[in-house]
Amino acid sequence: MTRLLLLPGWHDSGPGHWQSRWPLLHHGDQARFLKVEQDDWVWPKRGDWMMNLDEALLADPEPAILVAHSLGCHLVAAWAAHSWHTARVKGAWLVAPPDLDGNVPNAASVAPQLHGWRSVVRRRLPFQSTVLASRTDPHAAFDRSQALAQEWGSVVQDLGDAGHVNEASGHGDWALGWLALQRDVASWCAKSP
Repeated sequence: MTRLLLLPGWHDSGPGHWQSRWPLLHHGDQARFLKVEQDDWVWPKRGDWMMNLDEALLADPEPAILVAHSLGCHLVAAWAAHSWHTARVKGAWLVAPPDLDGNVPNAASVAPQLHGWRSVVRRRLPFQSTVLASRTDPHAAFDRSQALAQEWGSVVQDLGDAGHVNEASGHGDWALGWLALQRDVASWCAKSP
């Protein structure tokens, strides 16, 4: 059974978001879900978020798949650059990473609450990963998502017109996303020792 650590972004994932829906829809489908809770979803402190991810990963000896959305993608990159426990991760699924360099005309991309995240980690991830990017994401231009994926050493999956891949863009249950994740998980687990 695969352990999936869910890493929501800024302001958490609401009850209609796929990160909240999947544990209800797919519990027991060869997956165990754990949402990594953060102490402050509004004023996210990168170091605190990294520590909470480390604690969640260490709470169970079974390797995990990281399933991140939005700011959670940057959490994965920052955590991987500093943690001694990256070998416990089989892969990371990084959905709709926002452009934190402020290259999109959207106030959320440069909100004061996110200034602690502005020094974006651009190192290759030490595990397999996929960046799922939308061509209509209001928080990141597709070419910026592609560039970030290249820096992280991630495969890019083009989601087309998918907005920010959240409830507002029609991705509540996101059945196609679940199937794509299962495909990646099977591939990563087959390649990992």
